[in-house]
Amino acid sequence: MNKVGFMQGRLSDLENNKIQSFPWKNWEKEFSLAFKINIGLMEWTLDYPNLKKNPLMTEEGRQKINSLSSKYDLEILSLTGDCFMQKPFWKVNDSDQTKLIETLINVIESSGKVNIGMVLIPLVDNGSIENQSQEDRFIEICLDQVDLLRQHNVRLIFESDYPPDKLAKFIDNFPHDTYGINYDTGNSASLGFNVKDEFKEYGERILNLHIKDRSYNGPSVPLGEGATDFDLVFSLLRDNMYKGNFILQTARSEKRLHVEIIQLYKEMVLDWLKDNE
Repeated sequence: MNKVGFMQGRLSDLENNKIQSFPWKNWEKEFSLAFKINIGLMEWTLDYPNLKKNPLMTEEGRQKINSLSSKYDLEILSLTGDCFMQKPFWKVNDSDQTKLIETLINVIESSGKVNIGMVLIPLVDNGSIENQSQEDRFIEICLDQVDLLRQHNVRLIFESDYPPDKLAKFIDNFPHDTYGINYDTGNSASLGFNVKDEFKEYGERILNLHIKDRSYNGPSVPLGEGATDFDLVFSLLRDNMYKGNFILQTARSEKRLHVEIIQLYKEMVLDWLKDNE
């Protein structure tokens, strides 16, 4: 059964004026806020600075996460690794790369300890793959983790700005059981990709989905006000028998009505699902 969840931080005020970052001041409270609006799914966020102090990365923090998850009946099944976009291990060499690969390994291991089954590596913006050398390096490093991923029951999923045919060829390098694609509805619309081509090329490899709306070549906007054709997206998801979750990575509330706007967007997603049963 598909579940609708939210991106961690979307129930809190911005921190350091970043549209997405770990909500240090409010991370524990978001569990109870989600419970109040009957949302039982959250995608964790992991970023710099203070990566090593993130609750996911410490034993004490993981115990707290498990306790809060149990208390408020909130699952955390996926993680967005903005840290990998901030410091891409496929764009550096030597000792710097070794340290960043160690971080990747630590994130996989830590995720497995709290039953997070998907770690997302964003290949967009600063993480965008710029040439064949970077792509080759990325593929090699990620494939090196296959045994570790299977040991911890974790999959790596990739969100990319590659056009549909190129992304299909890219994901073919990776075995189905441990690697897949995160599809972002807003980023696709902003890039001007043909949705039917996307699902034709790699629909079966989509394991997780971010709900967002953006104008063409523009920023995030409220759901339904941008270039995303949600009716088409949801009909194609139905046709592809998509079994994954829907994570609300939506535009922020300008009036700081964070809980109310996430509740509204959740209902919109449920309506789209119902219309495409």
